[in-house]
Amino acid sequence: MKQIKKALKWLAVLLVLLVIALYVTNTDYLIKAVKNIYLNGHTTAFLEDYKNFDNQVIKNGTPQPWPNHKNYNKVKETDILTHANNTYSTIAFVIIKNDSIWFEKYYDGFNENSKSNSFSMAKSYVTGLLGKAIMDGYIKSLNQPVCDFLPEYCDGLASTLTVGDLSSMASGSNWDEAYYSPFSITTRAYFDDDLKTMILDKVKVVEQPGQYFKYASGDTQMLGMVIEKATGKKLYEYLEDSFWKPLGCENETLWQVDSEANDMVKAYCCIASNAKDFARFGKLYKDYGKWNGKQILDSTFVSISVTPRFTESPQYGYGWWLYEKNGKSFFIMRGHLGQMVIVDRPNNIIVVRLGHKRMPQTFIGEFAEDVDVYIEEAYNMLAHDQ
Repeated sequence: MKQIKKALKWLAVLLVLLVIALYVTNTDYLIKAVKNIYLNGHTTAFLEDYKNFDNQVIKNGTPQPWPNHKNYNKVKETDILTHANNTYSTIAFVIIKNDSIWFEKYYDGFNENSKSNSFSMAKSYVTGLLGKAIMDGYIKSLNQPVCDFLPEYCDGLASTLTVGDLSSMASGSNWDEAYYSPFSITTRAYFDDDLKTMILDKVKVVEQPGQYFKYASGDTQMLGMVIEKATGKKLYEYLEDSFWKPLGCENETLWQVDSEANDMVKAYCCIASNAKDFARFGKLYKDYGKWNGKQILDSTFVSISVTPRFTESPQYGYGWWLYEKNGKSFFIMRGHLGQMVIVDRPNNIIVVRLGHKRMPQTFIGEFAEDVDVYIEEAYNMLAHDQ
């Protein structure tokens, strides 16, 4: 018994020393990571982790439910799609045809109103808010310098950094997009309780901005900070007023913040909502920024957003992923675990997939085989539409 007490005593001492070391080395965010992720049995962020973080509520206005298509759920999912949904733990699969719900199915205890983490699909919303800020006159254009809003980026290479560079992931910054390393800046950003200070301190422009695409969540975080400075509004308030209410979302949503005290939105991720409300933003872009006949977002900005900025990187525009498959062109909102809003404008089709995991990628942004399956099998189902 004495030996057990002695061992427990030394364990307690070691834990105290470890905590002290984390604070001394400014890596105390790892305590939050262990508590909220690793002790919940995960090695990375997960769909319902928003429950473990501080959030701000984004209220919905008058709901505008999606109408059901005349052939609603008449065609069953294919065997190949069922296998993929089981393999990658899909929680929602929705096909919208001609602005009507043609097919929807939910899994693993989730339903049409269940909230789950958007992860990086939020980046498309933030770029949309950039477009809205330009439309509202708060920001001049995609070419306005970041320096006008964040004086920390007024010297050297950073002085040429523009808001468009941030939206198109061309900042030339030192950001390292690494999800599974506990010591990466990406992990730190997810758990740090003072995100603004962290960004301004850690993110440096080390190459000439505007030259090439490099996926960096820090770019979107900085863009969110720019929009807040330009508009004088919190990002979650601007989203509520600009899109969530006008688009008739049926449910209120949540947007994670770094802490209650600092109230900085995780702009690069973490809107908790459902498949059919996420799909509304895809419809807005499909319809060139119009909603119920009203121009919510400038059509030219929408067109630029879903066009590649760099010929060397045809997979990305401004806040949207771009993909071609079987002769069809898509623009896509994408998230960390295979969250997708896939938009086929010419054929008036939107496919939404949310889930717990995806096929592993060999590089950031790869369109792996699971993406092809979701697209191909959705169209195989649609081929049976009468």
